[in-house]
Amino acid sequence: MSLWEQINQPVTYAIPFFVLAMVLEIAALRGHEDDRTGYEKVDARNSLVMGGVSVFISGAAKFAALIAFAALYVHAPWRLDPRNPWSWVAVMLGVDMLWYLYHRVSHRVRLVWAAHQVHHNSRYFNYATALRQKWNPWFELLIWTPLPLLGVPPWMVFTAWSFNLIYQFLVHTEAVGKLPRWYEFVFNTPSHHRVHHASDPEYLDRNYGGILILWDRLFGTFRAETFRPTYGLTTNIDSTNVLTLQYYQFGALWRDLRSTRRVRDWLGYTFGPPGWQPTLPDTPPSARGDEQPLTPGPAEVANE
Repeated sequence: MSLWEQINQPVTYAIPFFVLAMVLEIAALRGHEDDRTGYEKVDARNSLVMGGVSVFISGAAKFAALIAFAALYVHAPWRLDPRNPWSWVAVMLGVDMLWYLYHRVSHRVRLVWAAHQVHHNSRYFNYATALRQKWNPWFELLIWTPLPLLGVPPWMVFTAWSFNLIYQFLVHTEAVGKLPRWYEFVFNTPSHHRVHHASDPEYLDRNYGGILILWDRLFGTFRAETFRPTYGLTTNIDSTNVLTLQYYQFGALWRDLRSTRRVRDWLGYTFGPPGWQPTLPDTPPSARGDEQPLTPGPAEVANE
């Protein structure tokens, strides 16, 4: 097996399935009365361009990560046997739990959100949106480092993650309503993920799970879908330029960092949640507006 096959094989084989799913979804949603349901030509084109470019960028990043993971794997105290089906069950659970943790951090730490927000800045929710991927996969790759240290072969990590991604593709649709109650309780579903992509205050920062929604139920971040979400960011980006959509939030972060010389503010802007604002010194709490950012703007952009 070549290095490229080790890091991309399942997703590569799934590409024809992705295309077929989009064609069927377009047919299913054609003629819907709501103008935010279905596909919009420019938005879908941008999502597909981002997805296509990300295949090569993430492939190069995974190649580097594979080498680093191999170095960690050498020092593992034991080795998982990939021929044992229970090893795959354990790795799939480990990958999914670590994805939940990373995904939650990516919504609550602005530096990581700056990379992740591109997946949320479409105002549409469909299978093309699932392919709207970031060109900065570094934070995501770091989250897998415990697995090779625990004896998981690096290629096994990426194979499990590929299957996780394929499953997550399926939950990006409005063409599927709610599934049977037992399934909705255990697994991530289109209904749960619609909540995750919403900009409505009631839905913000909810439903981070990849395959399992049990992590959200366990850690208190679950929210059921009770009304149709409004998709996009709380402050949408007024551009259809792919580079702007990818890097806008990094520019906003840089401008905020340049606006102050206080280390505390730099740390807050970088590692605080999206929308974090410094309090003015020597200002009584009643005049600071602690409940709201002092100056709304790009830094206020919140999560899907």
